[in-house]
Amino acid sequence: MNREEEIGLLDELLGLRKRNSAYLDEAVTYSPMSRYLDADRFAQEREYVFRRHPSLIAHVSELPEDGSFLRRDVAGTSVLLTRDRDGEFHAFHNICRHRGAQLVDAHGGCRHRFTCPYHAWTWDNTGRLIAVPHQEQGFPDLDKESYGLKPIACAVRFGFVWIQLSAQDDIEIGAHLAPLADDLEWLKLDGHQVFTTREQVWHCNWKVVIEGGLEAYHFRVAHAKTIAGMFLDNLSSYQLFGPHIRSVLARSTIDELVEQPRKDWKIRDYTNIVYNVFPGSVFLVQGDHVVLVHFEPQAIDRTLIRCVTLIPKPDEPLTDKAKGYWQANHDLTVATLDEDFALGESIQKGLDQGVNEAMTYGRFEGALNRINAEIERVLSQT
Repeated sequence: MNREEEIGLLDELLGLRKRNSAYLDEAVTYSPMSRYLDADRFAQEREYVFRRHPSLIAHVSELPEDGSFLRRDVAGTSVLLTRDRDGEFHAFHNICRHRGAQLVDAHGGCRHRFTCPYHAWTWDNTGRLIAVPHQEQGFPDLDKESYGLKPIACAVRFGFVWIQLSAQDDIEIGAHLAPLADDLEWLKLDGHQVFTTREQVWHCNWKVVIEGGLEAYHFRVAHAKTIAGMFLDNLSSYQLFGPHIRSVLARSTIDELVEQPRKDWKIRDYTNIVYNVFPGSVFLVQGDHVVLVHFEPQAIDRTLIRCVTLIPKPDEPLTDKAKGYWQANHDLTVATLDEDFALGESIQKGLDQGVNEAMTYGRFEGALNRINAEIERVLSQT
């Protein structure tokens, strides 16, 4: 994001504020209930939306040293992510090549070797098979090179590790992120680190909770106990970047800009910026840090949501005061998002009751229709 764009976005919000208007699409739109209830559709979304597009799997600071590893579930696939002695990142199916047991149960840690808990076949963190007990007797003609861990294409961009389950070698990350590249570069998230993370499973369709973060219409009511007073009522804008969406939400202090020289305007001081990175990751950009919210569909009515607070890398170890500050920010964000997610569970309970045939999106909820239209576009090409 350059300065001209930054000032333009603030001008746009101030103009809406002056006209006492929300940011409006042309028409009311609708989303049929089948999008949230149909099992066959959910299977298609997993295959064609999540497995065949790059997915953000970790921040590089979560694998800080040689030998670091993480185990993550992506679209029903257990993924082993490693960092080798040369600092290179690798992703593999977390499956033993002998009899198919899950190779790693631990969430993460530091290991240079991974030994199957069933028969002790062992691989290094580049995926190379290095040990097979009783190999000479039991597997005299075994070609170890053919039994390396099954790779998944991965790449590092903008401080994150991305994978694509449908590929072993080439990940389509450049083209996928190109529309947002300037903004992601502007955020400088490769200069951040994970402060803390909260994971929780919520019992609702993944689109229900994604949609909840794409409008400010609900802030005054749903977030009355947390952040409602920090933002103006229903004042936000959005823009499409290929399959991705950028939303800008005006804070209650934005009127101060009227008295300031335009050259001094800073968008992160007076707004929150929300990047929906297709298909399942969201960056909540706040004044001095960023929260990653990642949505991992587990079932048609069950979604694992990971909330990760990313802070600028400090020059020195964090003091207790600094830790308290960042923890308070994380706690407020999680409390606010939990209000949304609890409402998502409430919505899910009523989806199949036959009361509503479709979700109804107002003209100031246009971003919800846009993200569903992108999912429909992807599925229509299958």
